[in-house]
Amino acid sequence: MLDPGINQDLPPIPAKRYFPIGEVSELCQLRPHVLRYWEQEFKQLQPLKRRGNRRYYQREDVILVRRISSLLYDKGYTISGARQQLEGEESRVDMSRSRQIIRQLRVELEEVVGILRR
Repeated sequence: MLDPGINQDLPPIPAKRYFPIGEVSELCQLRPHVLRYWEQEFKQLQPLKRRGNRRYYQREDVILVRRISSLLYDKGYTISGARQQLEGEESRVDMSRSRQIIRQLRVELEEVVGILRR
């Protein structure tokens, strides 16, 4: 998801399950209000909300925030352009998963046909 050449100056993401918004802010070098705004603009970014409406981001969310940051600040996309780019990537991943599932179903069906012919 992340290009190896981008975000090299950002700190590594620790091996944790959940990150509070302050820590994500530091990991991505963004202010917390920017993260809250991006939650409204990018449907893919949906951190868990717990008691007191506190946000907890998962590792995938942090990677997504870094990807959005790269699109907006490094590559010069507008918010709507970044949104379209992410949706395009999402649809390519969905197509790839669909093809994988179809291949697996085909293999399993061929095995069933082989068993039935015996």
